[in-house]
Amino acid sequence: MSTVSVSPQVRHFAVPASSFGIVLGMAGLSNCWRFAHVVWGVDARIGEALFTLTALLWLALLVGYATKWMRDHDDAMTEFEHPIHCCFIGLVPVSTVLVGAWVATWSDSAGAALVLLGAAGQLGFSTYRSGALLRGGRKHEDTTAVMYLPTVAGNFVSSIALSSIGYADAAKLFFGAGLFSWLALESVITHRLYTSEPLAHAIRPTLGIQLAPPAVASIAYLSISHNSIDMVFLGLFGYAVLQLLLLSRLLHWFVETGFSAGYWAFSFGATALVLASMHAASVHAHPAVDVLALPLFVLLNVAILALFVATLRLLLLGKLFMK
Repeated sequence: MSTVSVSPQVRHFAVPASSFGIVLGMAGLSNCWRFAHVVWGVDARIGEALFTLTALLWLALLVGYATKWMRDHDDAMTEFEHPIHCCFIGLVPVSTVLVGAWVATWSDSAGAALVLLGAAGQLGFSTYRSGALLRGGRKHEDTTAVMYLPTVAGNFVSSIALSSIGYADAAKLFFGAGLFSWLALESVITHRLYTSEPLAHAIRPTLGIQLAPPAVASIAYLSISHNSIDMVFLGLFGYAVLQLLLLSRLLHWFVETGFSAGYWAFSFGATALVLASMHAASVHAHPAVDVLALPLFVLLNVAILALFVATLRLLLLGKLFMK
């Protein structure tokens, strides 16, 4: 009798584009600690240390993601052509913009180069990906909050970063692109959530992205309006708070899926909301915002720490980026 030897399937690391959501969350937390120095006099080295960690994480993921394209091109193309997962690719240049804005605080030329490269990259990807959607033929169930990432998140973040390095007019152009893209997509995505089947367990955490557009828009508005705490800012901030309440209402529904790295989808919107309140508190004492800054900051740190520890546990168990 002959026996057939079957080699065990080799598992390997495969960094998904969605992992760059971790960079966005960590960058948001780092910026919150930097503003904590301005608002409450917290040691500035904490924010800088967190951003250093964020930049190293971005670099490691960038190398891992590039390696996937070189060594497992088919897997990379499958992600690129997936109707949902493809949108996460926009996080690669967006995370580059965020890191570039930090680098610009100590090297104008290097930081500006990264910001401009990332802004051009996200604009190119969003044009290619979102432009293709105009042809139609998309399945209703493929319409999720990840659709915000290419045109909304990318343009708002680019607006913030470009403003910080002195490109004021370009920042306003990107703000307008992000704002009207958000308004156009909001009703489409909300209609799908209200009227179609519930999100599948695997993509349920992506609903956390719903918090990001108004929160990041409020920061972008502050950046281009010279820190105006006016009706527009308060309206954007108020809608972000509403989104936070709506998502909190569904907390039990989210935890049914168990933890995965996908829950970092909540992090960028949450950090942006806290950063908006702290930013406003640093330039203008307004009770509607100031009263939220400290408790939100404390809760945010607890939430991000929990995400970080749970993600590190998955990494140590070999369950994070393994295929």
